[in-house]
Amino acid sequence: MESPGAGILLIADPFLKDPNFKRTVVFLCEHKEEGSFGFVLNKSYNHKLDELVSGAEDLKIDVYFGGPVQMDTIHFLHTYPDKIPGSYEITNGVHWGGDFEMAISLLRAGEIDRNRIRFFIGYSGWGVGQLDDELKEKSWLTVQATRKLVFHKQMDEIWKEALRMLGGDYEVLINYPTDPTLN
Repeated sequence: MESPGAGILLIADPFLKDPNFKRTVVFLCEHKEEGSFGFVLNKSYNHKLDELVSGAEDLKIDVYFGGPVQMDTIHFLHTYPDKIPGSYEITNGVHWGGDFEMAISLLRAGEIDRNRIRFFIGYSGWGVGQLDDELKEKSWLTVQATRKLVFHKQMDEIWKEALRMLGGDYEVLINYPTDPTLN
């Protein structure tokens, strides 16, 4: 298990009941004493980018549910620090934010690959000590993120792939029912 920090994946324990995080994988962007934040990688949102952002009417791009905090904000992860100024590298080639208008412009011009940029509505956030408490309660498993998993093409495979990265006994959890008492 990895210590929490930027570039770590939080993999929801198979039995976590919280509806916001059941069987999710959160890409952690920051973990500091004053709090933590990241984005749920494997939960789609029911609107496309063109429906949420004025000036993006021609961009029918998937948007993901980043988490339940500030659902009136759009964030993005990408692999284009050289083309999108103002971004922050979170881990090995995965960058957060930057010039939103430039990202839209590059997408419209076909200068960046739609599979290497991902948009999120809202984010997942934890206050002082909250994430550490959840980790002690074993609500989350942790592993170092990979660019491949952050931009995985099959959203419904991300949770399983993240567990596979842990290897060993964790791979068995992939097939566990959400509520074993129902079996």
